[in-house]
Amino acid sequence: MNKYRISVFAGLLLMLSIDGAFASAAEASAPQRPPNIVLFLADDHGAADAGCYGNPHVRTPHLDRLAGEGLRFERAYCASPSCTPSRSALYTGLMPARNGAHPNHTAVHAGTESLPHYLSKLGYRVVLFGKSHVAPREAFPFEYVGGRIPPAGPDQGSALDIEALDRFLASHDPQQPLCLIVSSWSPHIPWPENDRYNPAQVDLPPGSVDTPETRAARTRYYTDVSLLDARLGKTLDAVARHGDADDTLFIYTSDHGAQWPFAKWNLYEAGTRVPLVVRWPEKIAQGRTTSAMVSLVDLLPTLIEVAGGEVSTNLDGRSLAPLLRGETDSHREAIFTTHTGDGRINRSPMRAVRTDRYKYILNLQPERKYETHISLGVARDGRDYWKSWLAAAEHNRAAQQAVDAYEKRPAEEFYDLSQDPHELEDCADRLPEAVKEKLRQKLSAWRTAQGETP
Repeated sequence: MNKYRISVFAGLLLMLSIDGAFASAAEASAPQRPPNIVLFLADDHGAADAGCYGNPHVRTPHLDRLAGEGLRFERAYCASPSCTPSRSALYTGLMPARNGAHPNHTAVHAGTESLPHYLSKLGYRVVLFGKSHVAPREAFPFEYVGGRIPPAGPDQGSALDIEALDRFLASHDPQQPLCLIVSSWSPHIPWPENDRYNPAQVDLPPGSVDTPETRAARTRYYTDVSLLDARLGKTLDAVARHGDADDTLFIYTSDHGAQWPFAKWNLYEAGTRVPLVVRWPEKIAQGRTTSAMVSLVDLLPTLIEVAGGEVSTNLDGRSLAPLLRGETDSHREAIFTTHTGDGRINRSPMRAVRTDRYKYILNLQPERKYETHISLGVARDGRDYWKSWLAAAEHNRAAQQAVDAYEKRPAEEFYDLSQDPHELEDCADRLPEAVKEKLRQKLSAWRTAQGETP
């Protein structure tokens, strides 16, 4: 009897071990659920305007913490330094000439596919929470969730409704992978009143005219950057409360640089270089920095690959996945950027290429006086301090040179970024002709490949 019981027990153990082996094999072969994806997109936030990018004057504790927990890109660039072209390129993986949204406030070509097309096929719920600024809707079939707190007055901008974001995340089915775009209105103008920034102590971007009005404007911009950072922190908290933060790919970036002279609407570094920070616990090592040159059009193929899809070879973007995994520290040999215009005020189209060392800017209509909302708009656009620049230029040579540099653009500009990272001195006169010609040819070939007629 005892022997019988022992054999039955042994048989049961064998069956359990076989069942366990089959279960383990099934689990191993079962497709893994792809990670949630959160892209926090700022509006008009330049890369130089954050603590984690070396700026000690502006308060960005949440972005700084995020950078310490992930990978910070030193040389990330938008496709175009105005809202619609930049966002359209980011969502489609195609540069402006190819997707069709070249000037600001324009639509992409009919039939263009974008992020929600690609990721919804992979089982994702793809949601845009906050600012849109792309068209038409059929080309960008996000699930649109408003998330906007309207401005309380003419000198206050719209704000993200973080409580609405929290409610949305709480209601989402955790079984379905989520791709969530949290699109901020800050720090786009109008900037709020200064909050605890000392005008005498804030920095001014190189090339600025130092007047009391300029410093006052800078404090308001930094105040909006800090408000943006606070909402980023609350977004991170909401993701931690309602999702699996350890299996969420979180990305922070901006559409382009600040609305400041020589930044937004310009192809200088201040206009096209953007912050880009990526956190993915256990997938991306903490506290890393890369100097690889990347473009925001690279984000779409990256997300497709992370989601388990096949990346189309028709895209202009290239997946950043090898960089995220730490397999390489290089990506692009050259970055191309474009600006075509922004309505009736901004009518100075330009194209540029930057290599590891040099930048070449081709101004397509140099005969035009360069004008933007800053010099022609209302006070909150920048006219309040631009007038002080013009007044200073009447008796100050440096101020006059700054105004001239803003309003008068030559047909070609060349910069040696290794010696002049702020592009303060056009080096066309001393750059070897062979170097200039190589840059011209590189830009011309790219424009032809994009479908432009140089």
